[in-house]
Amino acid sequence: MSAKPSTTDEFIEMTATQAVGLLKSGEATPLDFVDAAIARIEEVEPDINALPIRFFEEARAAAKAFPSQAHAGADRPGWLAGLPVVVKDYNDVGGQLTTYGSPIFAENRVEASDYTVETLEESGGIPMAKSNVPEIAGANTFNPVFGATRNPWDQRMTVGGSSGGSAAALAVGEAWLATGNDLGGSLRIPASYCGIVGLRPSVGRVPRGAGLPAFDPLWVEGPMARNVADTALMLDSLAHGHGCDPLSHPAPSVPFVEAVKAPKAPKRVAYTPDLNLSLVDPEVAETCRAGAMAFSAVGAGVDEACPDFSGGLEAFQTLRAILVASVRGDLLETDRDRVAPEIIWNIEKGQNITADEVLQAERARAAIFHKVAAFFETYDILACPTVAVPPYPVEQRFPTHIGDTELTTYIDWMFLTFVITLTGCPAISVPCGTTRTGLPVGLQLIGKPKGDFDLLSAAQLLETEMGLADQMPIRPRKS
Repeated sequence: MSAKPSTTDEFIEMTATQAVGLLKSGEATPLDFVDAAIARIEEVEPDINALPIRFFEEARAAAKAFPSQAHAGADRPGWLAGLPVVVKDYNDVGGQLTTYGSPIFAENRVEASDYTVETLEESGGIPMAKSNVPEIAGANTFNPVFGATRNPWDQRMTVGGSSGGSAAALAVGEAWLATGNDLGGSLRIPASYCGIVGLRPSVGRVPRGAGLPAFDPLWVEGPMARNVADTALMLDSLAHGHGCDPLSHPAPSVPFVEAVKAPKAPKRVAYTPDLNLSLVDPEVAETCRAGAMAFSAVGAGVDEACPDFSGGLEAFQTLRAILVASVRGDLLETDRDRVAPEIIWNIEKGQNITADEVLQAERARAAIFHKVAAFFETYDILACPTVAVPPYPVEQRFPTHIGDTELTTYIDWMFLTFVITLTGCPAISVPCGTTRTGLPVGLQLIGKPKGDFDLLSAAQLLETEMGLADQMPIRPRKS
């Protein structure tokens, strides 16, 4: 698209890459895109509830003031040129609310943007709204402050979480790019459930805020978009070192967008339906197997194979509990009656972890990493379903069964993403089909350690082969 769009729908249907092209050329202005996004948000929000915190006038003012010519940051990789973006409500935007979906923080207005958002702003992004999240943490986006976000594909269903508001906003065209973060799958699960792309980058690829333990490798910040090319663009906008995040490192010498301009096929792809760990819904496994086999059309060999993830379920549960307790443990003393029961359980689990359990978890994590690294000496990509179950009813707090098997904790159904978190490897969820009832299914692709570039290249080839990116954005569907 080379000419300036003439209608709101034409603006909304553009990819982020196309939009930035128009902004850079001066054929459209940041205000054009802000106003188009506002019109779409006002149209669909009553049905979806993805963006409960909106600061339209501030975004309009920033768009009007955005330099039309040379800008100090215009040479940054991933320059967004004034494109409006959505920020998850676990991240701070200066002057705006950060509620974490909790009544405890319902009036928490922050002074400054966190390092992730600061980097995005320095790359020419204009925050205009914040997306809905689960209370404190979780994988179903509902909370007592703003209520539930509904899946645009079927409003009776969940969008997953915790980046559920971001994923839904992208799916219905309220935004072109959105931030997310990922501990156990929060960039990948909602991407799968909403039919968009979510990338968990390598540890340290994107700077994080000061509210997290500085040396924690489990929680990462990352991009969400409607297609792989836009995801690469946003990763370039975020991937810059920050002196206050000791794990962050400088932008790569070759921008990530180059990975999708001339993608290279992986030589060997491994597919596993379940990481040899637990149960997966048969329809999900069938759809994802077909998606993985699409790599054979671009010349890749596809085998059914998997590294040994033994001990990963227990290790992640232990390490996650320690992280949650370290970040939010004080709430049990000050506001216990206002904390969700799942979070109370997780905090107390972390507070009661023994030294032996910590040692066992660290040994398991180290063993898994080395086994995965050795596996990638043979294979270029590991593919598996993103989520073990398709989207479930939004009123259900979390899945309690897979088939006839009862689950024991509220994160058991997320094992396909949270075990990958332990490796530190980059992982991306790409749409690969739908269930028989029309709900999206995502295929999770895992790359080699620090292999974000090659992972994006493989994801681009799969997306092209599957031909599903053109379905975005959609209008909300009742059922």
